Amino acid sequence: MIQVTLIRQSKKGKAVNGTITFPIGERSFSYPTIENADFIIPAGTYPLERTWSPKFKKLLPIIEEVPEREGIRIHTGTKPEHSIGCVLVSPMAAANLDIMFNYIKKYTEDEETCIKITDDYSA
Repeated sequence: MIQVTLIRQSKKGKAVNGTITFPIGERSFSYPTIENADFIIPAGTYPLERTWSPKFKKLLPIIEEVPEREGIRIHTGTKPEHSIGCVLVSPMAAANLDIMFNYIKKYTEDEETCIKITDDYSA
């Protein structure tokens, strides 16, 4: 199983800042994230897929099996107001996430992917 990690590191007002990390072979690639504190995903481990987003009209990562929630995506945005529960990354990071998912699917023989979300506000 491929495990992507999201570590939340600080909270200021509605902005919850963190880092998402993709393991790719011997290396890993990390990008800053923003979440809206009013709609935070509970810490835990969830299946992570990439499916078609009707809203964004492209393939995007989706975090599945979040209790009492659905449609939680990883997409671009720079402010917590850009999200109602989704994980936001910068536009440059979003392009790289596409590359990461292509790599995962092509070189891991369609191994399952999950995301582990943890809170570490002391970081």
